[in-house]
Amino acid sequence: MRRPRLIHQPNPTALFPGTFDPFTNGHLDLTRRAARLFERVVVAVAHNPAKVTLFSAEERVEMIQGATRTIRAVEVVDFTGLVVACARDVGAQVMIRGLRAVSDFEFEFQMALMNRRLSRGLEIAYLMPSQQYTYLNSTLVKEVARLGGSVRGLVPHGVEDRLRAKLGVVTHRPPIAAGRARPEAKPAVKSSVAHPAGTRNGARTKRSAAPRKRGR
Repeated sequence: MRRPRLIHQPNPTALFPGTFDPFTNGHLDLTRRAARLFERVVVAVAHNPAKVTLFSAEERVEMIQGATRTIRAVEVVDFTGLVVACARDVGAQVMIRGLRAVSDFEFEFQMALMNRRLSRGLEIAYLMPSQQYTYLNSTLVKEVARLGGSVRGLVPHGVEDRLRAKLGVVTHRPPIAAGRARPEAKPAVKSSVAHPAGTRNGARTKRSAAPRKRGR
């Protein structure tokens, strides 16, 4: 009996689309997983007019390029319009999507069916991130950073620096323990003595400097 001939086909190109505002460690984890499965992974940054983004598309592309520079065969592009059109332009046969929880499934199922209708040749592959990133999303990261909380370990280092610079915030310092006085700001001109009574800002006023006349 003649055995069927096996034709070796290289792994297809995978497209990983998203807004990535900003790119989190969860996104980075999925990119690494995709790079182990496919010979070429294209991270596609979307121009989404329905979303008001903190970073421009150019800034997001730069941050992702910095975060993925050590991962082989990863490219970063930006696109406008349908994601299936972007997949066709970069030659992708598979689209990567992340599933963090059951709550993601309904939306992803809806989008998968629509994309299948628009492009029957495009397959959808769902990947699950590491357990420590299952709660993570870009909106949550921005909110924590905006309120001065630490986002270390949630985003790549380069993204963390640019996030704080964009928001213009610093990490909250721990509260002062009860019973400890908050140190006051030092005066502009140092003085070795306390301000005497009847003075303002350490300088005796003319009224207090003049001798008081005795009553008749």
